[in-house]
Amino acid sequence: MSATSAEPVRSVEVVLVKAGRTKIRYTAELLSDDGARIAVRAPWAGTGVRDFGFVRFEAGDVFTEHYWRERWYAIKEVRDATGALKGWYCDVTRPATLSGARLVVEDLDLDLWRSADGTDVRRLDEDEFEESGLARRDPAAAAAAMAALDELEALARLEGGLESLLA
Repeated sequence: MSATSAEPVRSVEVVLVKAGRTKIRYTAELLSDDGARIAVRAPWAGTGVRDFGFVRFEAGDVFTEHYWRERWYAIKEVRDATGALKGWYCDVTRPATLSGARLVVEDLDLDLWRSADGTDVRRLDEDEFEESGLARRDPAAAAAAMAALDELEALARLEGGLESLLA
């Protein structure tokens, strides 16, 4: 195949919504969309450095992000500027929607981190989730979110568990 016959890179705008408001939006390269899972790649979209203590997100980091239309989470593979794997940052979300070139994801506050070597698996922001009031406003969504976090943690603790979803 010649370089001139290759399809152009298609970009999408990723819109992360939290509590009814846009938290962040950024442009990403659409890698694939098989009807169930959407994969995109983008550089770190935050401003400056975000130091969690167990990982730092910074300029040069590249996120390969996987979103599902039927699952209540997104998995983001994080690599540094040299391509070394830092780990996986997982967001509990409502199922993603892709309309045209706009990928919308609603963040439900719960997160999970798994380090590249698998020795550090941690649940994050359970206090924020509790404070969000989702359990009171939408008990079914809250239950789906907690089930998604439990599923992610179980997969993260299995060697190759998260990666098996991304193949």
